[in-house]
Amino acid sequence: MTRWNETKSRALIEETQARGGALTSALRALTDTFGYIDPAAIPPLMQIFSRSRAEVLGVISYYDDFRDTPPGNHVVRLCQAESCQAVGARELTELVCAATGLKLGETSKDGKLTLEAVYCLGLCANGPAAQVDGKPLAELDENKLDAKLAALQI
Repeated sequence: MTRWNETKSRALIEETQARGGALTSALRALTDTFGYIDPAAIPPLMQIFSRSRAEVLGVISYYDDFRDTPPGNHVVRLCQAESCQAVGARELTELVCAATGLKLGETSKDGKLTLEAVYCLGLCANGPAAQVDGKPLAELDENKLDAKLAALQI
């Protein structure tokens, strides 16, 4: 990830709009580049896409992939959808939260780990599922997830 830069942020927003991209495309470009959407990007997004503050913030808050704070060095997204719940996702989530001292939606104070809920990774037949640093994991159990977390050296 690139460190937040207001000039680069505005350039990404302008490039997206010039290509005919929508607000969500600009938000995706910011997230892909910086890992989050800094509050300083809101005014240029409003101006360039002719949207109100409420509209821009509404889109950011609606989609799970957009965040307004920097993520941890590692992001663990645990599926909370019904099919994963049916095969133990809630229990697995409780174990991970207890082991890391984090709740879903939190980042560790040292910035090493972010835990997030996600509602379907498309691995419904192979749950419980998670995504660690963008890579899907299926058929998880406590041992598999513990090993993955240990490998992150957090």
